Amino acid sequence: MAFSADHWGFAFGVLGNIVSFIVFLSPLPTFYTIYKKKTAEGYQSIPYVVALFSSMLWIYYAFLKTNTTLLITINSFGVFIETIYVGFYLFYAPKKSRVQTIKMLLLFVVGGFGAIILVTQFLFKGAVRGQVVGWICLVFSLCVFVAPLGIVRKVIKTKSVEYMPLLLSVFLTLSAVMWFFYGLLLKDINIAAPNVLGFIFGILQMVLYVIYRKKEKAILKEQKLPEIQKPAMVVVDENTNNKKFPELTQEQIIDIVRLGLMVCSEKVHVASCPHGTTCEAKVENTSKEQTVDA
Repeated sequence: MAFSADHWGFAFGVLGNIVSFIVFLSPLPTFYTIYKKKTAEGYQSIPYVVALFSSMLWIYYAFLKTNTTLLITINSFGVFIETIYVGFYLFYAPKKSRVQTIKMLLLFVVGGFGAIILVTQFLFKGAVRGQVVGWICLVFSLCVFVAPLGIVRKVIKTKSVEYMPLLLSVFLTLSAVMWFFYGLLLKDINIAAPNVLGFIFGILQMVLYVIYRKKEKAILKEQKLPEIQKPAMVVVDENTNNKKFPELTQEQIIDIVRLGLMVCSEKVHVASCPHGTTCEAKVENTSKEQTVDA
């Protein structure tokens, strides 16, 4: 039995749900690193705030369209997990980053999403409302894919891939492919179009990771100090040829002699004058008595 476009669309939608589920979980290593460091310094919250806002928009769009159950399921999970990520980031972020994240939440999630619902509900009706929300979703889906460009800029500037999660780049690329075909088969340009750009940015991030990962390894190899190997000097006992003893260097012998002299001088001082100043007083009194007798 031949599969129709709807069947293929459903199949790619299910695959898109599976891959997107992995995409939402891919930042877990990043947040585990933040947990170990006990600080989110050096990491950005922009991708997670924008992803949260985008998931909320797609849920709203899906309720305005038909045959979009797969959009509701995955984006509901997206709202849940991205909320956890943002909360975790706020807990470990420095004060400045925490304030910026709260401002973005108020701007996008509270103000932006609230304004979109009010405007579309009161100014547009029927199919037009769905089209308007669809175009808004398209724009902000592009923002989701563009948001990691801040991390790309940081990688190019620092020549380090420490803050670029490779798993996120890989699965974003796969997700873009699945959702592109899902939107194409459903003839929904609002779903298909942004995933073209998502695929391009995903490939760009993976290429940069490979390039700067190799450079980072080369730099670390150059900076590694060579180990200084000193020739081993041994003394062979004539009576027992099987036993070999390491010979001390000249510097070690000098240090041992100095240490011995210091220990001996301390012992002589303690033995001659066990009572400190009392001995000195006795010596002075003896010298005076000898002077009077004279």
